[in-house]
Amino acid sequence: MTLLFRRSFVLACACLWGSSAFAAYPDKPVRLIVPWAPGGSTDAIARAIAQRMGESLGQSVIVDNRSGASGRIGTEAAAKAAPDGYTIAIVELPHAIAPAVTARLPYDLLKDFTPISMVGTSPLLLFVNGSRYKAGDIKGFLKDGRASATPVTLAHSGNGSISHLSSELLAGASGLKVNAIPYRGSAPALTDVAAEQVAGHFATLASGASLLSAGKISVLMTTGPTRLPSMPQVPTARETGLAGMQFNQWWALVAPATTPIEVIERLRKEAIAALEHPATRERLTTLGIELKGSTRDELRGFLRDEVGHWGAVVRKTGLQPE
Repeated sequence: MTLLFRRSFVLACACLWGSSAFAAYPDKPVRLIVPWAPGGSTDAIARAIAQRMGESLGQSVIVDNRSGASGRIGTEAAAKAAPDGYTIAIVELPHAIAPAVTARLPYDLLKDFTPISMVGTSPLLLFVNGSRYKAGDIKGFLKDGRASATPVTLAHSGNGSISHLSSELLAGASGLKVNAIPYRGSAPALTDVAAEQVAGHFATLASGASLLSAGKISVLMTTGPTRLPSMPQVPTARETGLAGMQFNQWWALVAPATTPIEVIERLRKEAIAALEHPATRERLTTLGIELKGSTRDELRGFLRDEVGHWGAVVRKTGLQPE
């Protein structure tokens, strides 16, 4: 057997092994890391997608909640997982903010992950106590806040979180004096809004749906580009004259860097199918989430732009990395 023939034979065997290995994928459950505690909007999205992806992949997609350190613990675990397609993660807007507000971030969103697909977007809403303000009364809230001798207390989900930045942006755009108070997530923050322990909190509709339906909290404005069809009386920040407050929360699926492209494309195909499934759409659109997939390149460019944009926003607000 000549050297050239032996090399060709080895290469052919390697290609056949790779093809057969890919054809068998997945042959065990896939783990979907959610870097937040159960019960929030990210968890709800992940579980809805995981259910449909598991059905089409023929293997369970298990949601693994790895909360702590403002999402760093779970995200680092995903970044360091084997790049074999059996660990994926859901990332969101706070991941684009993190590089600007975290002194020693244990992962790099743009380098340590391979994009799979965009998942969806949702505006943030300013929630306040339901007995104090009617839906859409942002002008009354701002008038009272400006007249107050003490700063307006706004709860947020941790330093550098989108609810924290929203509070700072509101202060800058409206002239309010704001006392931003950290909480361990939107659930306890909104509970205290309902109890009038704090004046307000920025969160997605998914986070506040139960308290909202009970009449314990109300919505004053949305950061989205248009009014929500379910809340036509609630104005946008732009309509209220609050410059720089038009943005959406977003979610996307990623895998560890160097995960094989064939596996990524299979996951992307199944993720898109999950987003298009009627049951998924019905479940998530009622929570104000606009579902939309993407190509890998579209998501890669989007993540790069978001990191740049929110880095500039953080610098403008004067927040310092911790």
